[in-house]
Amino acid sequence: MSLLKVIILAIVQGLAELLPVSSSAHVVVAEKLLGLDPAAPPMTLLLVMLHTGTMFAVIVYFWRQWRETYFKSAHVFRTVAVQLIVATAMTVIVGEAVINLLERTVLSDFPGADIENLFGRLDLIAPALAAAGLLILIAGVFERRKSGQPPTATTELTVTRAGIIGLIQGFCLPFRGFSRSGATISTGMLLGVTKARAEAFSFALAVVLTPPVVFREVKRLVQAQHDHGNSDLTSVASLSVLGALIAFAAGLLALKWLSRWLEGGRWYLFGIYCLVASVAVMLLHHFGF
Repeated sequence: MSLLKVIILAIVQGLAELLPVSSSAHVVVAEKLLGLDPAAPPMTLLLVMLHTGTMFAVIVYFWRQWRETYFKSAHVFRTVAVQLIVATAMTVIVGEAVINLLERTVLSDFPGADIENLFGRLDLIAPALAAAGLLILIAGVFERRKSGQPPTATTELTVTRAGIIGLIQGFCLPFRGFSRSGATISTGMLLGVTKARAEAFSFALAVVLTPPVVFREVKRLVQAQHDHGNSDLTSVASLSVLGALIAFAAGLLALKWLSRWLEGGRWYLFGIYCLVASVAVMLLHHFGF
């Protein structure tokens, strides 16, 4: 794998991971256009490192806001912790249930196959992008209709609303293209939560969710190394670290852009983008990618 390809994938991952447009879909498309195999163990290692870089970008960007809100008192911290635990639990329950269902149905004829074998299929990514686009578009229209109304007590995040957000996040795990940030922020907005609160909670969820997802991918990588062996893994490790640093920088830029678009009432435009991207991905699939 060349340094240039790592830089390109890191920028794509860093920008798309923190925007509501599905980094997974963009990275898979970029890999295919660059002639790379998304399922290869070296690519798994690279993606793990890129996700780690964007996770740290989230922590750095939101740390001051989280410190001033989530850590301002023991009561607030406990409240937020309960919300994160409930949301993450719902994500795990729903996500694992859907993954098991897909592995027992869609992949039942392929012994030893797991959900990762579906991640590179553009014919599945396209409808997932379309679904995310519709959800974002609906939330954007809802936001514009409510613009100018003063916030009330009903706009606060509750445990029930956190659970619903986590439930929707669970559907993002098995479907590349169904943007995690787009789905969770949009769900929060549709539940009446303020945009800034939904955004902050969504990325707090990302920080909680990223380590177990990274662990799952590393475990899969080690298993692949054990079963098949791959000398490229050692040589790509240093490039992966560089990719993580680039993804970190690109992620910070993406977060600043996202915040401005949220504040400017242009959330719906991300939905339009996802719908257009869905058509583009389906065309790429049609042409053999």
